[in-house]
Amino acid sequence: MTALPDPEDTTPMPRPMPPPTSPQMPPPLAPRYIGRSLPAARRIAAPAPGLSIVVPVYRGAATVALLVEALAALQPEGGMEVVLVNDGSPDNSAEVCRAVVANPPLAAGTGAPLRVVYIEHARNYGEHNAVMTGLRHASGRYVITMDDDLQNPPEEVTRLYDHARLGNWDVVYTRYASKKHAPWRNLGSRFANKVADWLLDKPKGLYLSSFRCMSALVVRSVTRYRGPYPYIDGLVMEVTQRIDSIEVRHLPRAEGRSNYTVKRLVRLWLNLATSFSLAPLRMAILAGVAMATLGMIGAVMTIGEALMRRDTPSGWASTMTAILLVSGVQSLILGVMGEYVGRTFLSANGKPQGTVRLIARSAASTANRGETA
Repeated sequence: MTALPDPEDTTPMPRPMPPPTSPQMPPPLAPRYIGRSLPAARRIAAPAPGLSIVVPVYRGAATVALLVEALAALQPEGGMEVVLVNDGSPDNSAEVCRAVVANPPLAAGTGAPLRVVYIEHARNYGEHNAVMTGLRHASGRYVITMDDDLQNPPEEVTRLYDHARLGNWDVVYTRYASKKHAPWRNLGSRFANKVADWLLDKPKGLYLSSFRCMSALVVRSVTRYRGPYPYIDGLVMEVTQRIDSIEVRHLPRAEGRSNYTVKRLVRLWLNLATSFSLAPLRMAILAGVAMATLGMIGAVMTIGEALMRRDTPSGWASTMTAILLVSGVQSLILGVMGEYVGRTFLSANGKPQGTVRLIARSAASTANRGETA
């Protein structure tokens, strides 16, 4: 019969000893993944392509498929991917781009389908906003931005890419011996470039073209900007001064008419003037100082004339002229300040740079990113 422990006994009970461990025991086996059971995150993705081409699409249903097919015929060093950004196009550009992603052309030299990424904005945000979205989804060591209207010959892409890559340039712009735009559009472009010479810290005489090549270093720095009013060239000038340019051909527009209207050009100029420079505010200050000086001189002259001549007639014309001139300058100053304040207000309230509705990738692009189809 087993004796029960005495409740009065305070002797501590001995602790049970743990079982001895053998140093020869092998460690537990790590989980193994065989064949297709390996998770997508653990797959070894293919290296990034040498070149990404970002194309903002707006009313480009008639040309974007032809552009992608022409780009597929190129053989840039390191391979290529094409990023299409539909910026709320009102035509059937979305259906055309989705068809291109579903059935991309074969890339020259490899026989494999071209890697194509399609991104769709929820609404129209503007060309530079669409380019910023495309840059964030480009994975190439160099990125070229170009329009969808076939005015930039696709065969010039390889020249531009090789010039940037072999010359170790951060950014290479293109310039044209003859532009096939309407005269008013060419005049507006020249005016914008002259203004940029003054407002931006850029090499004098450098033509700022939307057909440009940027290194991945510049792309990473540029895409850190999250404001609602991006201006690509202004961001580039804040990142690097290792910039060059080459001359390329410019062809007439294949289909339709230019998407740039006077309103869009003015809006682009405002982005340039107010997003990356304080020069307009400084101009307003100088205008105010100049008008104050003229006002003081006029006041002194008026008082002197009144003291020297007792029969001074009332100067209605000069008074009205002065009032209108001063009022005009004051309105200009208030307008410039209001533009800055308005943009600051919208930025502080989180106005989006772009809202992405859809991202679709071709099979080759999905495999390159190590994702499941």
